[in-house]
Amino acid sequence: MIQTRKLSLYRGSNPLLLDVDLVIHDGQKIGITGANGCGKSSFFALLKGELHPDSGEFDIPKSAVIAHVEQEVAASSRPAIEYVIDGDAELRRVEREMAENPDGENLAHAIARFEELGGYGARAKAARLMHGLGFNDAQVSRPVAGFSGGWRMRLNLARALMCRSDILLLDEPTNHLDLEAVLWLESWLSSYEGTLLLISHDRDFLDGTVGFICHIENRSLKLYTGNYGDFERQRAAGLAQQQAVFEKQQREVAHLQSYIDRFRAKATKSRQAQSRIKALERMELISAAHVDSPFRFGFEIPAPASNPLLKLDGAAAGYDSKAVVKGVTLSVELGSRIGLIGSNGAGKSTLIKLIAGEIRPLSGERIEGRGLRIGYFSQHQLESLRVDESPFEHLRRLDEAAREQDIRDYLGGFGFHGDTVFTPVVNFSGGEKARLVLALIIRGRPNLLLLDEPTNHLDLEMRHALTLALQDYEGAIVVVSHDRHLVRTVTDMLILVEGGEAMDFEGDVEDYGKRVLQSPVEKKPEKENRKRIEAEARARRRPLQLKIAKLEEEMERLGAEKSAIDESIADPRFYQDREAVKAALLKVAEIGSKLSEVENNWLELQSELEALG
Repeated sequence: MIQTRKLSLYRGSNPLLLDVDLVIHDGQKIGITGANGCGKSSFFALLKGELHPDSGEFDIPKSAVIAHVEQEVAASSRPAIEYVIDGDAELRRVEREMAENPDGENLAHAIARFEELGGYGARAKAARLMHGLGFNDAQVSRPVAGFSGGWRMRLNLARALMCRSDILLLDEPTNHLDLEAVLWLESWLSSYEGTLLLISHDRDFLDGTVGFICHIENRSLKLYTGNYGDFERQRAAGLAQQQAVFEKQQREVAHLQSYIDRFRAKATKSRQAQSRIKALERMELISAAHVDSPFRFGFEIPAPASNPLLKLDGAAAGYDSKAVVKGVTLSVELGSRIGLIGSNGAGKSTLIKLIAGEIRPLSGERIEGRGLRIGYFSQHQLESLRVDESPFEHLRRLDEAAREQDIRDYLGGFGFHGDTVFTPVVNFSGGEKARLVLALIIRGRPNLLLLDEPTNHLDLEMRHALTLALQDYEGAIVVVSHDRHLVRTVTDMLILVEGGEAMDFEGDVEDYGKRVLQSPVEKKPEKENRKRIEAEARARRRPLQLKIAKLEEEMERLGAEKSAIDESIADPRFYQDREAVKAALLKVAEIGSKLSEVENNWLELQSELEALG
């Protein structure tokens, strides 16, 4: 149990928490929410022992094993899978004991403990974690130094999950994940038996993983029972008691209802359209919990253009003359709202770069309509901001005729107030940079908005404000995002990028999520002939089954051999012959290593067999 009594925590002279009482019971799964800067990360630092209370009491079991995701990864030649296994500190300790005690009773005890910890299956466990987070077979053994920053964060996440922890602290774990990995992590956390404390700005992820929300507001912690949706309803009820806030809420709800009515009048009867109507209707409840949001902005009427805005005709896109996606035919009409879905590396970002004109088609055509004006948000654009300039200077360059007060009012809608308007970007967080890039894009009055993971670094309030602004946006949208709530509420058409192709997906985000969790990660393109696939699968299944049967025989043989030695080791008289003890224990280690190798091969073949259906 974790408990605080009259706890106060300061950052310098600024109080983050004052006189807080909180009890967290073993096994609870809690989402930590609150505005940026309210103290969420500082609360985690307190739990990790990196900070101490300025006053009051804080109790956490001394024996509790706490796992968290490290923010840095040193570049090394260590294989990625070994780096992940390092997360199981107890297993590594027992391995060292085995190496330091080459014979005798100590080695026997170490081997027994190694077996209890599932040591022979550790590589298989680590590989499963890595595959779930998007690593392929080739990447599992690649040196840590060979991965980019985002992939190293995935390694750190896998390492934290590998730890046999009592308490798991996750701070924005989905930021560097694609939708498939988010869904896998959500499923994994649902079966985690320890205490989970999760900071996340992804409302769907919170809804799928936690049973309590701990909200930090006004230097206090308040624990709500239920997931994030339940928290919003409870908080909205409290806010609605204030008449001024209640009236503001009603205006917001009326605004949303007007949009829903317009959409319903125009929408087709497709499943996707109906799903979006339901999502918009749910936003009436959601809106009430965000009436005190600091963010208020919207899109102006887009610049006039011909229809369609842009067409791809049999286009292929890739790098160094190698196509990542090919044969793409797409017409982006005025008012199109398209979500791109697909596994990591399938080509979603490549396709959106092709649409943006950042890369040229390798074959086929990309045809722009007259008056096309693109607003393109991607992560690399955060780094293209001029670090020595302020938000005001960025906006001034974009619109030299604008009055200073108009610019300040506009930036205020994105959370830039007071001195922040004139603060150099070099001092900004990732969230502040993302908000500034969005402000610049919106100011340019685009008629085609391309959003590649726009919600990374944005908190829940800003995500909600962006969703509302996109509801009213009259131009076309193409979005790639692992934020299911955003995709569900702003798109009415999904395109699946898979197997080098881009095809319409019949269904909504929930259908795609079920497909990801029920099917193997590597899927054949849906356009291929089903009978041919099944025939090929049958032809490939038989040799795999034979190989699996041989491996199972080998595992049974090794297991029997090991059991016989274990029976001998259990006899106290066995230890009278030191040479026999040493030989037997070395044999056990050899069998264990061989058994681990055979099990890994068996798991890989089973995965291949499952992929064939």
